[in-house]
Amino acid sequence: MRRASDWRAHRHPSWWAFVAHRVSGLALAIFLPLHFLALSTALRGDAALDGFLRYTERPLFKVAEWGLVVLLAVHLAGGVRILMIEFAPWSGLRKDFIALTCGAGIVAGLAFALALVH
Repeated sequence: MRRASDWRAHRHPSWWAFVAHRVSGLALAIFLPLHFLALSTALRGDAALDGFLRYTERPLFKVAEWGLVVLLAVHLAGGVRILMIEFAPWSGLRKDFIALTCGAGIVAGLAFALALVH
């Protein structure tokens, strides 16, 4: 007989760190083919690349750039968190490191957003 999932575990910060790491990884995997498509415009000549680069000056692309930086920061911090859990001998720092991971993602995103404004 199949046992129902214990939803109490979903309130733990480690579960949310797991979700953030997986979602950021999936979003980055979706972004990568789009990035290669954008880079391929350089193969069609200078005019095609210049046209695409002018298109990316729109505010929507600036917001997407900011989102990309946040996704990269969250995914990197989540990966470091996993390495710490696997290789570090201490276990009492897990919650602190999860909070540090979230803070690092927020700081990176805000720093990039500030650079876009100036």
